[in-house]
Amino acid sequence: MFPLRPAQGQILAGICFLLIAFFSTLAFSQAASWSFAVSGDSRNCGNVVMPAIAAGVIRKHSAFYWHLGDLRAIYAPDEDYQHEPEHRGQPLDKAQYLKAAWDDYIQNQLSFFHHMPVFVGIGNHELIRPKTREEFITQFGRWLDSPALQKQRLADQSQDVKTYYHWIQGGVDFVYLDNASPEQFDSAQMAWFEDVLRRAVVNSDVRAVVVGMHEALPDSLAAGHSMNDFPVATTSGREVYASLLHFNQETQKHVYILASHSHFYMSGIFDSDYWRAHGGVLPGWIIGTGGAMRYPLPPDASRALEAREKVYGYLLAKVHPDGSIDFNFREVKRKDVPHAVSERYTPQFADYCFNENTDFKRAATSH
Repeated sequence: MFPLRPAQGQILAGICFLLIAFFSTLAFSQAASWSFAVSGDSRNCGNVVMPAIAAGVIRKHSAFYWHLGDLRAIYAPDEDYQHEPEHRGQPLDKAQYLKAAWDDYIQNQLSFFHHMPVFVGIGNHELIRPKTREEFITQFGRWLDSPALQKQRLADQSQDVKTYYHWIQGGVDFVYLDNASPEQFDSAQMAWFEDVLRRAVVNSDVRAVVVGMHEALPDSLAAGHSMNDFPVATTSGREVYASLLHFNQETQKHVYILASHSHFYMSGIFDSDYWRAHGGVLPGWIIGTGGAMRYPLPPDASRALEAREKVYGYLLAKVHPDGSIDFNFREVKRKDVPHAVSERYTPQFADYCFNENTDFKRAATSH
């Protein structure tokens, strides 16, 4: 092998330096990307479906899981509750169910995430009488007062634990809004939300805002089962959307909007005539696929980027260093249900959840 001339050695060294820099940058970029997962509506068959979701979320090494509300049915005992060994074949006791319902959710759904952080949102079924926001805060204080939310409240100089909250993680400001009842968003929550956005404008560490809630903001492609159902909600929901649109246009920071409430999967939900004519289209998803009785897609579903009915699953979101986020639907199927869960509820009931847990006779506008 011939010895290299000095000039050739310098060129080779330069090439090696560039290659090392390239692969170091690539490695950093990959290391800096991270994932989280989200879904909602886990009543009815959630005790069968959510363990399968949890297994998938853990397998994907998600930083956390975010639930967008409707944990248990409340108006009547959930089907999975009725098929637990201790209740199967027994007369239904509504009072006993109401006392146990949220504990049932914690034990048979949240526990499967093990040590992974979970953020819990409130949905309209959490406020079916006799349930209240105060009871929800008490029951889920461990999650609503988690270290991440405690730290954020201290930074915001706020002390009260509420059903709406936010936290900043990995360059993203995650915001949960409470629209679980017809009078929301009220003035107090709106003022809080606008303050969160104002801080995000000037915070250079925030490169994206992800807003989650139970009911979708108004005037989406799924408007028939959303904040459009109530006058106050329609007005305040449009204000929230307009504020997010202004934030995005003013800062060029990314904005993403997530909701559940409707029991199907849709993406691109704000590419509607209304928002095209009133400022612009923001990325939005409906992910009500955590186990609730599945509904038919709405009439405008063909205009969505993606739309699927009669499925369960979750959104897996990959956050990139620049704040952009890729969202992909991950379906869970009957084979994904852990064997112990299937045996606890019986294989026949697990089959029912995947084959028959639908209400396609129900209009998409029903609650």
